[in-house]
Amino acid sequence: MSNAIEIRELTKTYGTRRGLTGLTLDVRSGEVFGYLGPNGAGKSTTIRLLLDLIRPTAGTASVLGLDPRENGVAMRRRIGYLAGDFVVDGRQKVRDCLRFLADLRGGVPQPRIDELTERLGLDPTTTIKSLSKGNRQKVGLVQAFMHTPELLILDEPTSGLDPLVQQTFLDLVTEAADNGQTVFMSSHIMDEVEAVADRVGILRDGALVALDTVADLRAAAIRHIEIGFADPVAIEEFRAVPGLIDPRLDETGSVLRAGLSGSPDAVVKAAARHTVLTLTITEPHLDEIFHSHYAAARQPAA
Repeated sequence: MSNAIEIRELTKTYGTRRGLTGLTLDVRSGEVFGYLGPNGAGKSTTIRLLLDLIRPTAGTASVLGLDPRENGVAMRRRIGYLAGDFVVDGRQKVRDCLRFLADLRGGVPQPRIDELTERLGLDPTTTIKSLSKGNRQKVGLVQAFMHTPELLILDEPTSGLDPLVQQTFLDLVTEAADNGQTVFMSSHIMDEVEAVADRVGILRDGALVALDTVADLRAAAIRHIEIGFADPVAIEEFRAVPGLIDPRLDETGSVLRAGLSGSPDAVVKAAARHTVLTLTITEPHLDEIFHSHYAAARQPAA
């Protein structure tokens, strides 16, 4: 499978402030890639470097097989971009703004624009300056999707959107992927990324700290296990069981709760020495995995 984006040791510093540090990353053609991190992690810096809106301190990037610096105009023709701070002329009506942007693209069929505005619940007759933040974001989404680009680069795309419109956005992303388009989507909202992403990268302080499918990140993460026994048990029986993390009993002594890493086989065998009434293993959500990487960073060195 070819790559829509290839990044090698990309670094950006702002004087003494670090924006991005030695980022190496491939985004495959046709995949939905979720780029996760809190505000200030370096997500927008990455996107601006890819689009040649800013220049790197070091490293290289290739987008759709092109050098952003040498072939920026040709590259951007093939991209749909939504900035995290989408701004257009507030004096225009929505329909005039979208028509103007469509003409800059070389023309977009009006039925396509109408379809997107209707699906997103956007009134084309209103002026931009009268729109709420959420409705301005809808304008940004329409202009990004309307020309069916090979690559969609979306920076915090659901900012300000209500839950129903967020779902419509996720539907649009799924449809784009089904159409063979690549989607690179930065976000700090885990649920939306988990719903559509093929792979995710987690950025922390300008560096990539995790890269995998959601399923594999979950498999490697700590799960939660709870075992209910018919009678009280001794906590000492479980403290040395492989895979159990911080085992503890409730006040009755008959319910064991712990973290679980890897296979539950040893835990099940240890529990089988008693009468087991219930056994529940809970898979972590993506937001738990995300926060675990940040919690690890805050741990003091040994």
